[in-house]
Amino acid sequence: MTRALALTQTRFHGLASGFVAAAIETCLRPLQTLLACPAFLFLLALTAMLFSHPDAPFHKVNRVTFAILTVGVLGRAIVLKQAMFRLDRASRPMIALTVVVLVSLIGHQSDDATWALLTAKYLFPFALFHLVQSAFLEEKWFRRFELSLLAVLAYLSFTSIAFLIGAHSLIFPKFILNPDLGIQADRARGPFLQAVANGVSLNILGILVLHGYWRGSLRSMKALVLLASVPIAILATMTRAVWIAFAVSVIALLFLSRSLKAQIAALVCVAISAFALGVVMNTTQLGVTLGDRAEESSPVEYREAVYRGGWQMFLERPWIGWGFHQMPEYLPKYVREFHDGVLYPHNTYLEVLVENGLPGFSLYAWLMWEMWRLGRSRVPADEQKGFLDAQFHRLWPILLAVYWINAAVVVMSYHFVNGILFSLAGMLAAQRRRAEGVARC
Repeated sequence: MTRALALTQTRFHGLASGFVAAAIETCLRPLQTLLACPAFLFLLALTAMLFSHPDAPFHKVNRVTFAILTVGVLGRAIVLKQAMFRLDRASRPMIALTVVVLVSLIGHQSDDATWALLTAKYLFPFALFHLVQSAFLEEKWFRRFELSLLAVLAYLSFTSIAFLIGAHSLIFPKFILNPDLGIQADRARGPFLQAVANGVSLNILGILVLHGYWRGSLRSMKALVLLASVPIAILATMTRAVWIAFAVSVIALLFLSRSLKAQIAALVCVAISAFALGVVMNTTQLGVTLGDRAEESSPVEYREAVYRGGWQMFLERPWIGWGFHQMPEYLPKYVREFHDGVLYPHNTYLEVLVENGLPGFSLYAWLMWEMWRLGRSRVPADEQKGFLDAQFHRLWPILLAVYWINAAVVVMSYHFVNGILFSLAGMLAAQRRRAEGVARC
């Protein structure tokens, strides 16, 4: 009987151990899934950034997806015993600029809006620059990255054109049409609730999809039709800075690209833009709206006044600056032409200069220089036909130019725009490190 009891206890412990092991395995399975697909988490986080405007419903989902992405990438690095963060030359100005901004917050009240801007301008994009280097390690994930860009471009173009022609019932989500949310409700502003952010995204995504088309990864009639719609979607933003940046990118494609396909595509964009402009001008309501927007002078006068006031603020504190997100509050005291309680600088460079002083502006300029240098690195032999091929390196200055031109008329505080640009920069940084490793071998 004692032997039977012992045998029963042994079987019971075995079953209990198996049950516990199965329970632990079930609990860890979601974590295992997170660790296995960091690139998927990255795409999910970028998608959430499309709808991250503070006035948009469920905008805090952006923070949740970013936290999941961080856990997935860092957890994978721990399990595989890899470096969590691979520092690059561009990492130094990023870290230094972040420290300057955080120090400037000492002694100032920081509400949720302040922290939301901090994450959009600095924390999230700088983190994505480093996280993407561990997330995209295989060419198949670059392919999926391209497909996700194609889908986002299709959505943004469709939404913009639907707004232009007045087909508001086709626009989703409906908060885009709510005039009480965001700004510029009379333009095609997309889920960003801001026309410039929509225009910059359309421009950058259009160039990336064009790159995928001429290298053969996105070669289809659907991609051609989508590319043909981009000039019309750009026109729908009714924003001159967006139009200028788009024109510069098209001209740059004509003169800087060594691909005949790219040059032909740029000429097609010119032709479609001219045709779309003619159609709009010959449509009474749209033509009047476009003409009024092109001749409108009040935005220029407003910016001139704000820039003068911002320059006076800089002269008062050229070295220590006024602190992060302090400019809108103090700027009205230096602008006599407008008497709004809060004024915004509408210029990324002026804001960095005023809020962070010459040291902070120097770090920002250093960061932009390092990002430009990323496109000049060598392409490894096994990546000559990949997403980051030599043609992409020639397109990199054009992508930066689109960002820089628009940054001169707005403050780049858009999660998705910054996320895309710094993610691409991180991919180039990882490629440069691989190329340097091959050269040393």
